Amino acid sequence: MTVVPNEWEWPIVESHQKHSERVALLRPIPYEMTAPVGEPVPVIRQGKALSVNISSGGMLVLMDHAPPVEQVLKVYVPTPITPAEVPTLAEVRWTRRLPFGKVNGNGPYFVGLKFMF
Repeated sequence: MTVVPNEWEWPIVESHQKHSERVALLRPIPYEMTAPVGEPVPVIRQGKALSVNISSGGMLVLMDHAPPVEQVLKVYVPTPITPAEVPTLAEVRWTRRLPFGKVNGNGPYFVGLKFMF
């Protein structure tokens, strides 16, 4: 009998990061992602992610695909005043596929981003 791991069981890792400073932010976030340097023609992929929360160090977004860990994205973070968006570089630190959604193993994914300063 083959045991199938429960897709809802994500490992809990002890972290010393300050999670209390996170603020809920449910907004569409435009992003740009460049292709890896090794590809012959650089391509910029654009899309939208849904932000879940944000802190001074990064943000959690929901995406339809899992970008590679360490991929750098230019994300357009909304500001609290007017509809302005500030372009910010962020690095993908981790991804987790949600155990529902598309049947073929694609998305949606939680993606943890760390702002690059």
